[in-house]
Amino acid sequence: MTTAPTLEQLTHAVKIAESIAALEAELAAILGNHSAPTKTAHTAESAPTLVKGKRKISASHRAKLAAAAKARWAKIKGTKTAAKADAPVKKRTMSPAVRKKLAAAMKKRWADAKAGKGPLPNAGKK
Repeated sequence: MTTAPTLEQLTHAVKIAESIAALEAELAAILGNHSAPTKTAHTAESAPTLVKGKRKISASHRAKLAAAAKARWAKIKGTKTAAKADAPVKKRTMSPAVRKKLAAAMKKRWADAKAGKGPLPNAGKK
C-alpha cells in the first residue's frame, strides 16, 4: 500500500524539476538547440507524451534527400566509369576442350553418386 507524498517531498520534487529544467535550458543554449523546455514542473496534465510510430517527412525534404543521394552516386560513378571507359571489358570464355573435360568430370561424379560410390555433387551446398 502506497502513501501520499508529504509536503516536504513535494516541494523537494518541485525544486528538482526546476533545476532539471534550468540545466536542460543551459544545455540547449550550449548546443544551439532552440527548443528549450518552457514548463518547469511536470504534472500529470503537463507530462510529455511519447509519440510512437514513424516520423513523417515532407515531400520537399524527401526531394532534397533524393537529390543529394543522386549527386553522391553521380560523383562516385563518375570517377569510376571514366576509368573503366578507357579499358575494354574482356569477356572470359572457356575453350571447347575444357568444357568437354568439365562435362565428363561432372557426368562421372553423378554416375558415382547414383551408384552409391560417393556423395551427391551438390550435397553440402545450400
